[in-house]
Amino acid sequence: MAASAVAGCVALSACGGSGASGQGSGGSTPGGSPASQAAENNPNLDLGSSLGGKPEPDITLTNQFGQKMSLRQFRGKVVLLGFVDSECTTVCPLTTLAMLQAKQMLGAAGNQVQLLGVDANPEAIAQSDVMAYSRAHGMVNRWDFLTGSLPQLKAAWKAFHIYAEIDKGLVDHTPALFVIDTQGRLQKVYLTQMAYDSIGQSAQVVAQDVAKLLPGHPPVSQSQSLSYISGQTPAQKATLATTTGGQVTVGPGQAHLVVFFATWLTETSDLRSELLGLNSYVQTAKRQHLPPLTVVDEAVTEPSSNAARTYIRGLGQPLDYPVALDTTGRLADGYGVQDQPWYVLTSAKGKIVWSHDGWLSSSGLAAAVTKHAAAS
Repeated sequence: MAASAVAGCVALSACGGSGASGQGSGGSTPGGSPASQAAENNPNLDLGSSLGGKPEPDITLTNQFGQKMSLRQFRGKVVLLGFVDSECTTVCPLTTLAMLQAKQMLGAAGNQVQLLGVDANPEAIAQSDVMAYSRAHGMVNRWDFLTGSLPQLKAAWKAFHIYAEIDKGLVDHTPALFVIDTQGRLQKVYLTQMAYDSIGQSAQVVAQDVAKLLPGHPPVSQSQSLSYISGQTPAQKATLATTTGGQVTVGPGQAHLVVFFATWLTETSDLRSELLGLNSYVQTAKRQHLPPLTVVDEAVTEPSSNAARTYIRGLGQPLDYPVALDTTGRLADGYGVQDQPWYVLTSAKGKIVWSHDGWLSSSGLAAAVTKHAAAS
């Protein structure tokens, strides 16, 4: 069975709403070089906790193609196993992306790494659910996303000490990523933090640990500082590229309404209707002198660099507002984004005066902005 240390690493992530981050660098060790100390002091980075090489649990589930798979069939490869809610819009996309980037950072040696997901949503466990998530995030042929009957999944969660429950209509689960060595032994567990700008750092930490388990200890292609990356807050002017090739600036000097989204929201909402519906706010804002709208694609989590541009071009109707690209995640973190979509109203002084999780109707949005803009 999984090491009992896993139970002590439990952190919850509300996948349908505002998600709590994990507990920080649980596997850090005091002392070391300045670089290692900086990583240990980074609150957005979990350096992993050792599981002592305990044997992996024996679980058999079904992937997005309907094929039965057992953990034992991947002996000889290092396995990255993430517990992912198939309808998650918060922390799970960060886990998925960190897994993929870690494998890519190993270059050709990444062929010896198997990516696996296990569904952690008790209410969305069909094969179509794990396929839809895989498709939305560009992972269909890059990993195996496993599901099964609810009893099968509960057995898997129990074996890995994963909490997965519905709480107040939201999915709460442990955002865990496990490293299993070539002999099927549990080596480390990481808890994904709800921080967009640290995805690459998390991937690098995982890649470096995986490299130690592979023959020849292959080099990791990317080496960046693991020091804390500060978010770009509304008190700082930020100029972002837009999907049309222009630029847009947000920050102090003028009140702004900023809506964060990602194209993979097509899995859980009618994204086209929601984006086109925001045109109504723009017209209302002009009539009532409300703050202008900027929509920001969380590009750091997209399956490709052109995802937002391609999606916007395919809408078939023009948008009356700019769509900017947050390519580093710093803006999302500075604006306190915990989910997609996420609304933020800022004052002319660069302060957040209102935020909201989830889509709003045009009238509801205008009413909320009117109320909170006046109060600020």
